[in-house]
Amino acid sequence: MVEIGEDGRTWLLSGPASSYALRLTADDELLHLHWGARIGLADAEALAALPLPPSRDSFESRLDGHEEYPVEGGARFVRPALSVRTDEVRGTEWSFSAYEVEDGELRLRFTDHGLAVTLHYRMRDDVVERRVTLVNDGPAAVEVLRADSATWTLPLRDGWRLSQLHGRWAAESRLVRTDLTYGEKVIGSRRGHTGHQHLPWVALDADGATEERGEVYGCALGWSGTWRICVAQLPDARVQITGGAGYDDSGLLRLAAGESYTTPVFAGLWSDGGFGGASRAWHAYQRAHVIPHADRDRPVLYNSWEATYFDISEDQQRELARRAADLGVELFVVDDGWFGERTSDRAGLGDWTPNPERFPAGLKPLADDVHALGMQFGIWVEPEMVNPDSDLYRAHPDWVQHQPGRRRTELRNQLVLNLARADVQEYLWERLDTLLSSAPIDYVKWDFNRCFTDAGWPGEPYPQKLWVEHVHAFYALLDRLRAAHPGVAFESCSGGGGRIDLGVLSRTDQVWTSDNTDPLDRLAIQHGFSQIHPARVMAAWVTDSPNTQLNGRASALRFRFVSAMAGVLGIGGDLTRWSERELAEARDWVSLYKEIRPVVQRGDQYRLRPPTGGLSAVAHVLGDEVVVLAWLQAQHHGEPLAPLRLRGIDPAARYECRETGDVYRGAVLLHHGLPVGLRGDLDATIVRLHRL
Repeated sequence: MVEIGEDGRTWLLSGPASSYALRLTADDELLHLHWGARIGLADAEALAALPLPPSRDSFESRLDGHEEYPVEGGARFVRPALSVRTDEVRGTEWSFSAYEVEDGELRLRFTDHGLAVTLHYRMRDDVVERRVTLVNDGPAAVEVLRADSATWTLPLRDGWRLSQLHGRWAAESRLVRTDLTYGEKVIGSRRGHTGHQHLPWVALDADGATEERGEVYGCALGWSGTWRICVAQLPDARVQITGGAGYDDSGLLRLAAGESYTTPVFAGLWSDGGFGGASRAWHAYQRAHVIPHADRDRPVLYNSWEATYFDISEDQQRELARRAADLGVELFVVDDGWFGERTSDRAGLGDWTPNPERFPAGLKPLADDVHALGMQFGIWVEPEMVNPDSDLYRAHPDWVQHQPGRRRTELRNQLVLNLARADVQEYLWERLDTLLSSAPIDYVKWDFNRCFTDAGWPGEPYPQKLWVEHVHAFYALLDRLRAAHPGVAFESCSGGGGRIDLGVLSRTDQVWTSDNTDPLDRLAIQHGFSQIHPARVMAAWVTDSPNTQLNGRASALRFRFVSAMAGVLGIGGDLTRWSERELAEARDWVSLYKEIRPVVQRGDQYRLRPPTGGLSAVAHVLGDEVVVLAWLQAQHHGEPLAPLRLRGIDPAARYECRETGDVYRGAVLLHHGLPVGLRGDLDATIVRLHRL
């Protein structure tokens, strides 16, 4: 809901529990008024009537820390959200043009000598979506050095704490919380994709928020390329968060006369329900407004990669499919190695036709057999990359990103295609459309296995734009494929969790959380992931033990399954080596997962205990059903396990355990806890409760 003050210069956006307010002064200064608990329009107008604190000296700006979207120029010393230049001038001196409200979106329009700037605001539930559109209405080209999607201003508090997710390959989404100090804290990626090192999300809390209590402000960027978020505590203790596409101010793109650019969405959320309440609000927002077909539960999949690596054949895949179907798997995926001369990671990328020796009649016979077994059929692709040893590269060596006169850097024996080029876009569209039309393919795992290094575009007068245009082309290609093949689901992968953000999630059905499939390591990764993203998109596999790919740790099948059942369950082990006992146990776990799947994938998640050692647990609640997943990492002799105090249940109700038939009172579960009966090292359990 959007409300406008009587003077037409105060605006209030409100959701079920929160409000966001801003106002325009007589000098066309756009000031932030309020972000937090829900207020009325009269309250916003009262805030608008308060004067800015006066400047005491010439070393500070009266606007800093108060402006809604600080631009470069004038008496401003904060990091600018907008920096542009023409051949003659740099900076912005805008004037207000108009506002409009359409379909629940507030648009504030400003102009500056031919550059039109529109600030967009939309409140979805309690999430504020913000973005900016630039249009060059003048005759001269405008160089956009920096155009952030938003600047968020927090209220004055005694002290703030910053939460972020950091990591690296195979160790993504590690949660860390630190006190915010004066100055700037900058996170981001200069790698061409979202990156394993940080998820584009931050949260700030004051006064010691806990998992279920206290105010939490969070911001998440919907962009799958290079990005930056800066959290700044200013000299007067005010805090602002600025973020958008691009890592530095070296130039995003150049706008010729008549051209426009719209930034990605930078979404913000306020919650007074602690970190857990903020997470559940983010999850609900994504299921309702971001993730395609989020009301459809994702199937149990089997992926053949860890069973076969590059040594694959049609008969071998058919045998794995038969074993997977016997376990109750619903989606069978052929990973890397099915195309071109792809017998190792040194060749074949870019040649998206089935290997004639491995699949003499193409993929259709195998796909038909997989369907006959009652499963869907999926494949792995990496369209944005190319091996130098490929037919594509031999025909078009100019199609890769490269700097003229410089060596072309290979990582993983790969180069990056310049997807900003129209001819590259059309080639990939034709190849992938033909592939998806050649066989009954239901699912595509879309990988991205190296960062940008030689991001050059010889012959292009403004080569910097490839950083932005590559992502736009990636989005456009996904959109075009989804429209042409509406029955195909897509998973985003980038060596695991290297491309996870609101932008890619709006175009894919799930994401590969990490290449690390060790069930113990996964608990910390999944805990961090859940701070912002829901279990509905979090792919998790059960693989072989010991975990030979990473750390050699041995773990029981029970622990591996319960770890993976906290998200979208998959199996990635070599089923030809599993014993009959293991196969029978796996069959039972898959059957159980199908029963709890609606609750896990669509329910509200409560993190009962973090995976810091000892006992950890999460609960999912959907209607009358509760599913508790608990893991015991290690137990010392004589050390009792405290019962798990549940959350999100009705204290006045009674709950029956589906496994034992025991009946518990809701208040007892909330205040005294649920016994879980775990013991020893690497033990796990699932408890299902039904409200009577």
